[in-house]
Amino acid sequence: MRRLLVGSALLTITLLNFFQFPGHTWLQSDTQIYMPILERIWDPTVLGKDLIAQHPHVAFTLYDETAIASRKITGLDFQQVLEAEQFALRALGIWGVYLMAGAMGLSDWLAVLVAAIFSLGATIMGPAVLIFEYEPVPRGFAVPLVFLAVGLVARERYAGAGTAGSAAFLFHPPTVVPFWAIYLCLALAGSTSAAKRRRLSALGLLAVAALLLLGVSRYQAPSGEAQAFLTRLDSQQEQLQKMRASYNWISIWWKQWLAHYLILYAATLVAYWRVRKDAPQALRFFLLGLPLAGILSLPLSYLLLEKLHWSLIPQVQPTRALLFVTAFAMILSAVTACKALQQNRHVEALMWLILAYLAPVNREVAWPSWNRVGVLLVLALLAGAAIWAAQAGWRWSGIPFAAAVVAPCVLIPWWGQMQNYPPLHSPELDQLSRWASTSTPKDAVFLFPDADQDLYPGVFRAEAVRAVFVDWKSGGQVNFFKDLGQEWWERWQRTMARPFDPTDVGRYRGLGVDYVVVLARNRLPDARPAFENARFAAYKL
Repeated sequence: MRRLLVGSALLTITLLNFFQFPGHTWLQSDTQIYMPILERIWDPTVLGKDLIAQHPHVAFTLYDETAIASRKITGLDFQQVLEAEQFALRALGIWGVYLMAGAMGLSDWLAVLVAAIFSLGATIMGPAVLIFEYEPVPRGFAVPLVFLAVGLVARERYAGAGTAGSAAFLFHPPTVVPFWAIYLCLALAGSTSAAKRRRLSALGLLAVAALLLLGVSRYQAPSGEAQAFLTRLDSQQEQLQKMRASYNWISIWWKQWLAHYLILYAATLVAYWRVRKDAPQALRFFLLGLPLAGILSLPLSYLLLEKLHWSLIPQVQPTRALLFVTAFAMILSAVTACKALQQNRHVEALMWLILAYLAPVNREVAWPSWNRVGVLLVLALLAGAAIWAAQAGWRWSGIPFAAAVVAPCVLIPWWGQMQNYPPLHSPELDQLSRWASTSTPKDAVFLFPDADQDLYPGVFRAEAVRAVFVDWKSGGQVNFFKDLGQEWWERWQRTMARPFDPTDVGRYRGLGVDYVVVLARNRLPDARPAFENARFAAYKL
């Protein structure tokens, strides 16, 4: 019965996490990149002239293979199968944090509360990554599996931890490197030969996963430009990446964000010191090691990318390990608050709870605005009441506990005015995509010359399954391919760099564009549109 209640609570938290806050999206961000790649693998007759589909970067992940297999088995579309995976893996990550909190001596319900606080996620500014990716992308699959693996290590379930860590490796190897580096240290530090054997056996699972990934990458059909791993960035590549993918370059953002992460890291160290005696020895490696890996990623990336110009670094993006600093600041602060209340240190507990909620409520280095201060205080008081009631054995302790779990998912976006993603989809864009999908040739190429840096052309590409000559989102692939970067920049300069001018439309045909789509306010006065609605007008050249 107890397990059923805990499982139901964790499922409820996952539902709130997925549908309320931080939520999930489709074709708002990187699924605009992955969907054209998957659609072309599924049907090689489409998107043959699209830059993204011509340069897939999924050779070293099983993300595409699992998506294709799931679609074949279930008969569902990519969105349905990928969002189902996303939900399931988020649930596993939240369960992993529950396992960690329980291993540190918290009761079932206090461990659930810690998992609920973690489930609020956070935006990692600077490197531009999330604890819970809004979209079903490889990194978003791997991160929850890392937290599950740590939770299983905390319970000494090393085979399960190795399975979860290896699965994360198959989805996104760069994300899981810090986990496996720390796990290797743990395995070699086993106090007895039996403990070492148990821990080292999990490394065999990683070896199998690495061989599988290598084999799959070798047998994939060659397509487009190969990723370069052992070359140096030239000056043109560096300039282009700094312009289009500045999140990889610490020199651009460190002045604004370095203090933020150093403060959070200091908080993890203090919180660890307060609860270290309650943490199992195996878990201590990760409580200290993963945040440290995040901090060390800063000088490592600076040296390898900005000094040595190694082309691999923008592809693996090591500074995104900073998410472990923020995540463990939240987890350890919540655990420390529970321990403080157990010892009747109420003010200290409240301060730790404020810190635990600070990351999901506020993205800035500075102290949050007044409305978010109010949210912080309310959430900290609700969580404090839930902890006190659970520990005191109060008859109605379920009421403050439920309030502490549900309230953040409502108050943060409403009262705190935290909008994680802007509205991007619209009925007019859907109409345009359906028209293009059913009424234009599969090899048609579209251009949105007045879109500037807006993201709706990427939504169109994925929903219509039609090539887009150039758009801002596709420029994010400059991290992976040199030739793509040069081609993207050349196309951008030819068509998008200047403000829209109707007199330029005539020359787009010579670039290989078949259809031009403009906003309604820029309708061409002397041409009849092939399609139009309240927002868009499309013209065949």
